[in-house]
Amino acid sequence: MIYRSKAPLRLGLGGGGTDVAPYSDLFGGAILNATINLYAYATIIPRDDGKIVLHSWDKNERYEFDSIEELPINGELDLLRGIYNRVVKDYTGKALSFELSTRVDAPPGSGLGTSSTLVVAILGAFAEWLKLPLGEYDMARLAYEVERVDLNMAGGKQDQYAATFGGVNYMEFEKDDKVIVNPLRIRPDYLNELAFNLVLYYTETSRLSSKIIEAQSKNVNDKNEKSIEAMHKLKEQAKRMKETLLQGNIDKIGKILDFGWQHKKQMAAGITNQLIDDIYSAAISAGASGGKISGAGGGGFMIFYCPNNSRNNVIKALKKFGGDAKRYEFVNVGLSTWSL
Repeated sequence: MIYRSKAPLRLGLGGGGTDVAPYSDLFGGAILNATINLYAYATIIPRDDGKIVLHSWDKNERYEFDSIEELPINGELDLLRGIYNRVVKDYTGKALSFELSTRVDAPPGSGLGTSSTLVVAILGAFAEWLKLPLGEYDMARLAYEVERVDLNMAGGKQDQYAATFGGVNYMEFEKDDKVIVNPLRIRPDYLNELAFNLVLYYTETSRLSSKIIEAQSKNVNDKNEKSIEAMHKLKEQAKRMKETLLQGNIDKIGKILDFGWQHKKQMAAGITNQLIDDIYSAAISAGASGGKISGAGGGGFMIFYCPNNSRNNVIKALKKFGGDAKRYEFVNVGLSTWSL
């Protein structure tokens, strides 16, 4: 048998960063995001030779081990190792023999939630193989714990839940890691208009999001009023984005994105740089009404809302920066698993 899974990447449309502790514990966070037809994939093929094989097609890395209950965490495909260790610890109680291979439709550090989405996809493949009793909240919470607790990787909570649930969601984050996912019933014509006008632009750069997130968390711990107030504004942005999408006032989205971007830059150092600022200015000059960096900042993808048929002009204006506009559609289905 072969066991496969896929989980969708996401676009953050409002509130990004307010899902990160300690802000979410102290003040409560809110995020609006939507999944798109770019995916993380995982395949598990059981073996009977007492071996474990881990293979990342994206990184062109492959490691083979004797089957043991706990793989060492050493910087080589740690996500894959950490997930296996947690599955053995919580569910099987014994070593497994298998080949796990993965790939993702976007590069690491792109700001679309690639690493967390990959964790969800891998857990989904294990759940399909081992028939693990995991509901949507269970799956997302387990993915979060593997990444943030077991592997001590800095970051928030939205990506694991977006990848698991899929669709357009307004998420609330409270203390003690409590998360409430509110699926939004957006009319198809509103979503089609949003997808048509929202340009997803890859800057051809990547960044280590953990450094920015650590700085953001430090600012909250240090009671940096400027940073905390910026996060309050980002939470307000998520609420405004929710109301606008539900009511179909799509052309207000650009201004809401710009409102969030101006405040997001105040959250921590490294969120923007000269290249990002130049790209943003060029997009606005070409007709975009607002935009933002996707994810923590520093590089990766950017999104721009382009009303009044300005989409092509914006894409043309951004060509000089060497990046690329990525085609996408919104999708409503989250984690999917199957076997053959």
